[in-house]
Amino acid sequence: MNEVIKQLMERKSMRVFEERAILPEEKTTILMAAMEAPTAGNQQLYTILDITDQQLKNTLADTCDHQAFIAKAPMVLVFCADCCKWFDAFQEAGCKPRKPRVGDLMLAVTDTVIAAQNAVMAAWSLGIGSCYIGDVMELCETHRKILNLPEYVFPAAMLVFGYPTEQQKTRTKPKRFALKDIVSENTYQRKSGEELRTMFEKECSQQEYDEWMEKFYNRKYNSDFLREMTRSVEVYLQDYTDFL
Repeated sequence: MNEVIKQLMERKSMRVFEERAILPEEKTTILMAAMEAPTAGNQQLYTILDITDQQLKNTLADTCDHQAFIAKAPMVLVFCADCCKWFDAFQEAGCKPRKPRVGDLMLAVTDTVIAAQNAVMAAWSLGIGSCYIGDVMELCETHRKILNLPEYVFPAAMLVFGYPTEQQKTRTKPKRFALKDIVSENTYQRKSGEELRTMFEKECSQQEYDEWMEKFYNRKYNSDFLREMTRSVEVYLQDYTDFL
């Protein structure tokens, strides 16, 4: 197994960090690696917010589901899907551009998360751990204000980085699904009930499928935070759909 594949297989989320700074040159390397990611038409439809203000980190730790480790992370980046920058550039050139629509947003989100994952793996190669924070998509009105987000800019992902503690490095990485559960040849193949139960056997070693699934449903899919995320994302989407 080559080193790149090995690192992809071994990387896991880290939420507890040493009190050790990430050096400026390490941060620059991570950001430059993010910018080398594949991008639609070389547009780089994203803006990366480097959160250096400790008070802002503290606020984000609170607004992003009260996760204290965010405030303690040596580096915090917010990856924004950015349709504003090109819209402004087109206007500057006198192009009279149409307003960005949902397709533009989806393309920008794809660009953004690819860049974010490049940053994740660049950091990992330097011994720096990271964790995605999806909660930045919640509380649209609050995050728009504190991050100064104009219309057509959507905070698609937040990442915290730091040198992980020994406990974090040695803990077991959660097991993924089997390849056959994720890969379908040529066309989508909907799974039967029996296939779904087999797919989730890795989660159900200590309890029955129905019991585990109901708990997960209530904890995640039917949770208050996901309802808020849905509401908030719908507010962001209004920028792209109000004129339809």
